Amino acid sequence: MRTLSDIAEEYEFLEADERYRLLIELGRELDTMPDALKTDATLVRGCSAQVWVYPTTETGKLHFLADSNAAITKGIVALVIAAVQDKPASEVAQMDIAAALEPFDLKNQLSSNRTQGVPNMIALVKEHAARIAAG
Repeated sequence: MRTLSDIAEEYEFLEADERYRLLIELGRELDTMPDALKTDATLVRGCSAQVWVYPTTETGKLHFLADSNAAITKGIVALVIAAVQDKPASEVAQMDIAAALEPFDLKNQLSSNRTQGVPNMIALVKEHAARIAAG
């Protein structure tokens, strides 16, 4: 998965339609999330599309699996995941993920339907990180 800074660098130079294509591409690059993990417990509430986020830990670092039934939304969750992927849980729990996503100006780039679930995605990621960091 690309780093958030690499994505931001590319995103900055794209026009609106190309930004949509980049988000769709990012969604396709996510690790495959097995259907068995797409449960009510991993479902992000408040999204217009269905979004699932599942945390794992590898060598003391968080690694998220995520998926959505909508291509653009899957790209948005990929952005959220790119901000935190493979970082220590304690770091993610303290991180200002919304600030990390500000360069993408999602509220002005996408419809409110598409972005309404972003705070819930962030909250779920931080909740998982805090729980894992606490042991």
